[in-house]
Amino acid sequence: MFSSILNTRRSRELHQWRNLISPLSNLLLPQASPALASPFSSATASDPTPEDERKRKSFTVHYLINSLGLTPKLAESISSKANFDSKQNPDSVLKLLRSYGFADPQISTIIATYPRFLVENPEKTLRAKLHFLKLNGASSSEITEIVSKVPKILGKRGHVSITGYFDYVKEILQDQDNVKQTNRTRNVSVLRELGVPHKLLLNLLISKAKPVCGKERFEESVEKIVSMGFDPTSKKFVNALYVFYELSEKTIEMKVCIYKKLGFSVDEVWSTFKKWPYLLKYSEKKITQTFETLRECGLTEEEVRAVVKKYPECVGTSEEKIVGSVDTFVELGFTGEEALMIIKRHPQCIGLASDTVKSKIEFLVGKMGWALKDVASTPIVLGFSLEKFILPRCNVIRALVSKGLIGEMPAISSALTSPKLRFLKNFVKKHEEVAPELISIFTGDCVSIAL
Repeated sequence: MFSSILNTRRSRELHQWRNLISPLSNLLLPQASPALASPFSSATASDPTPEDERKRKSFTVHYLINSLGLTPKLAESISSKANFDSKQNPDSVLKLLRSYGFADPQISTIIATYPRFLVENPEKTLRAKLHFLKLNGASSSEITEIVSKVPKILGKRGHVSITGYFDYVKEILQDQDNVKQTNRTRNVSVLRELGVPHKLLLNLLISKAKPVCGKERFEESVEKIVSMGFDPTSKKFVNALYVFYELSEKTIEMKVCIYKKLGFSVDEVWSTFKKWPYLLKYSEKKITQTFETLRECGLTEEEVRAVVKKYPECVGTSEEKIVGSVDTFVELGFTGEEALMIIKRHPQCIGLASDTVKSKIEFLVGKMGWALKDVASTPIVLGFSLEKFILPRCNVIRALVSKGLIGEMPAISSALTSPKLRFLKNFVKKHEEVAPELISIFTGDCVSIAL
C-alpha cells in the first residue's frame, strides 16, 4: 500500500537514469558473456540457512548470559551483530582481557561496543593493541580504566591513532595541576565547572571535531548553549556544542530558513532544536525529503510539522523506515487511518523495529484481548518494554480477571499508561486482602500467567 510511494518515485528516477546513460552504454560497458554471469546469483552450499543463523544467535545469547552475566536484551543485541556456534574463540577473547586485569563488567562494556572482537582472532586484534599500549608506558591500571571507559580506543587502527586517543583520555583522568594550560585543558575545566559529566567529557576529547581544542569558537558555542537553557549534565548539551562548533553562522541561518519555508516559525525551530540539536545538521535535501515522505503517507502539512515537533529525530529517518512503519501497522490489521493516527499521536513509533511492534501487538491484541483501535488511540504503549513494563501489569490484570475480582478488562490506558502508584492503588492494594499474591505477581516473584 504505502510502499508504492517509494516504488513510484524510484521507478521514475531509474527511468531518467537509464535515458541518461543509454547512449554511452554500448561504448563504455563490455558485453557480459554467459560464462561471466554473476557468481552471487544463487545460494551456494556453504550459505547458512535461517535455522543455522537462529541456532548461532541462540548459542551466542546463552554464552554471553552465562559467561559475562549480561541481560538477555543486551545479549540479543550483541548476537545480531556478531554470533558464533563455538565457545573456543570467545573464550580466548575473555581469557585475554582477564589476563590484562579487566573485570567482567569492564569486558561487558568492551564487547557491547565492539561485538566483532568475539569472532576475530584475539592475538591479531586485542593482544597486539593492548601490548602496544604497555610498550608505550601505560600501566595495567591505566589500560583497564581508560579502555573500559572508552572502548573506542580498541577500534582504532594504526599505532599513532591508538596512542593519540589513549593520551587524550589519559589527560582528562589525571590530575592536571602540572599539565600545560592548553586550550583543551582550559576548556575541559570550563565544562567541568558547568557540571558536564565525566563520561561526556571523554566523548568530547576523542571526537574528530575536537570542539574542546578551540578557543573563541568554543567560548561562543558554550555561551549560546548556556543562554538557551541546555542542561550541562545532559547529552543534548554536548550535541548542541558539536552543532554550534561545526556549523558556521551562515549555515545555521540557512538551515533555519529551510524550516521556515516548511511552515515553522523561528521560535518553533529553536524549541525543536532543544529537543534534538542535530535537527540543524541535516542537509536541505534530507529535510525536504522527510517532509515529502510524511505528506505522501497521508499527513497534512500541519500534521507533518506536529510530528517533527514531537519527534524531531524523524528528520534523520530514512524514507524506507517511515513508509515501512506505516506498512507494518496496516499489515497487522490497522486501517490506514488508524496507522496515521498512531504516527500522529506517538511519532516515536517510526523508530521501532518491525519485529518489536509485531510482538507487542500480538500480545496486547491476541493475548490480552484489547482491540486494534484501542492500541491506535493509545500508541504510546508500543514504546513500553514488553518484559519490564507491559507484562508485570498485564499479569496482574489477568490474575484479577481469572479470580473474578474485576468484571471485564480495563481500558488499555488505565492499565498501561497510569502512573505506577495509581496502578498499584487501583489494581493491587484494592484487592490485597483477597489476593495478597498480586504484589508478587507484579514484581515478578510469582510465575507469569500472561505469557
